[in-house]
Amino acid sequence: MRYAILSDVHGNLPALEAVLEDIERRSDVDATYHLGDLVGYAPWPNEVVELLFARGIAGVAGNYDSTTATRYAHCGCRSESPEQEALSHQSYAWTLDHVSEATRRRLAGLPFRIDLRPAGGHTAGRKAALVHGAPTLNTLYWTEDRPDDFCRQMAARSGLGEGDAILFGHTHLPWSREVEGILVVNTGSVGRPKDGDPRACYVLLEAPGDASPATWRVQHVRVPYDVERAARAVQASELPDAFAAQLREGRT
Repeated sequence: MRYAILSDVHGNLPALEAVLEDIERRSDVDATYHLGDLVGYAPWPNEVVELLFARGIAGVAGNYDSTTATRYAHCGCRSESPEQEALSHQSYAWTLDHVSEATRRRLAGLPFRIDLRPAGGHTAGRKAALVHGAPTLNTLYWTEDRPDDFCRQMAARSGLGEGDAILFGHTHLPWSREVEGILVVNTGSVGRPKDGDPRACYVLLEAPGDASPATWRVQHVRVPYDVERAARAVQASELPDAFAAQLREGRT
């Protein structure tokens, strides 16, 4: 089985369209899933959600999705400066004002976690857990500098063991490593990269045969898209112009 896993679209329709086109060109992808944060920061929240649901792409709730669905007091985003915090509040207020009730219902219906079992649910074979931030909270930032002990704790709380995998997004920074036979993967961001590369990012995850001693194989894929279309749409909206600059630079 080969899966395409994408995360953190954040209302960026041109980036999502480019990623889905890239996935469609690959004849060996068996299924596609998303890891949440479909809305926020860019002006196509309803269109992004509609496209994913129209394509039948299942996924989990990111913090932006669950807070928008419940009209929570804030988006659950971490800010590194007072300026970033002010911008995050502007984004969240705009999103609450512009998502449709149909979109809100769809966001509310997203599950917290999805488990992939490529050998089928009738066996105790390897599995991959899909969450947004961490298996405890979708607001928790699982960064690359977290020690192996943290990764082991998260895997244990997920019921994962040797040969399994866990995938998440939330930080918008792609990375992966193996900890005691468990593959840990941050998929990066489709619509709001933060690693200095403005191209959209998603992951291809391949499961070996259940009897194989090999581990999961993971590949981060970068996809060029019409960044200027997205940036100009941000500037034409009531969203802060700073979000357009961030798209162009691939940084926040």
